[in-house]
Amino acid sequence: MGSPARVSQTARVRPPARLASSVTRCVGYRYEGFPPGTHLGLPSRHLTVVLSLDAPTRTIGPSATDRCAFAALAGGLHTRPVVIAHDGDLAGVQLDLTPEGARSLFGLPAAAIGSAVLSLDDLIGTRAGELLERLAEAPTWRARFAVVDDVLSRGIGRLPGPAPEIAYAWRRLAETDGTMRVGDLAREVGWSRRHLSERFAAEYGLRPKEAARVMRFERSKRLLQEPGRPSLANVAAACGYYDQAHLAREWNDLAGCPPSAWLADEELPFVQDDEDAAGER
Repeated sequence: MGSPARVSQTARVRPPARLASSVTRCVGYRYEGFPPGTHLGLPSRHLTVVLSLDAPTRTIGPSATDRCAFAALAGGLHTRPVVIAHDGDLAGVQLDLTPEGARSLFGLPAAAIGSAVLSLDDLIGTRAGELLERLAEAPTWRARFAVVDDVLSRGIGRLPGPAPEIAYAWRRLAETDGTMRVGDLAREVGWSRRHLSERFAAEYGLRPKEAARVMRFERSKRLLQEPGRPSLANVAAACGYYDQAHLAREWNDLAGCPPSAWLADEELPFVQDDEDAAGER
């Protein structure tokens, strides 16, 4: 008997205006018939919410006993990969949240989550269960996205935004994809470098230098996924690395492997890596 046919389905919607400052991407996905294995949830400038439509999402920590399964999860900003185990079949909805979105929807700064992966009901209470129940009943991706909009929008505005200087610092790092020097950033904000680092870490859980590393890494990943993939040397130069060896070291630290190994091993087209998910299906 031959292998089962593979299904690779994604659907993406632009977040509605009322969620636009909190959610940058909302993607539905269904993968079936792939070999069991693991996937790396890579560092990003976004917090992640995953709502499973079938089996719970399984994460694996550094210890053999550090294994968790979540029907609905929220992951904070991190500088190490999160290992996700799968049996070859996955279905769910993933949201990419801004740090401002963590304040608005969860009522706490991103630093309060840190690098942890938490059950979503720890953050939004019974609405997490409502989300899962209504998603299970929704017949189409469009209907599922409408459920997400309805349930999450009821929690908007739980905590005001951070101090203007902190928000400005994050925005400047994001605008430059992490290539701005922290000393220059501190001068623009009008604080000492030390004070900026302390206040920034208290809000985001990462110091400015760590956030900049993540943003440079994130841009390098995007470039490596472009059609006609540029060379590693060109990616390194474009992202502000000293050279290709520096790029490889950063990938080993942030992703746990060099970019060439990640590109070769990503057999499952996981939604985190799908920058251009298709429309309604």
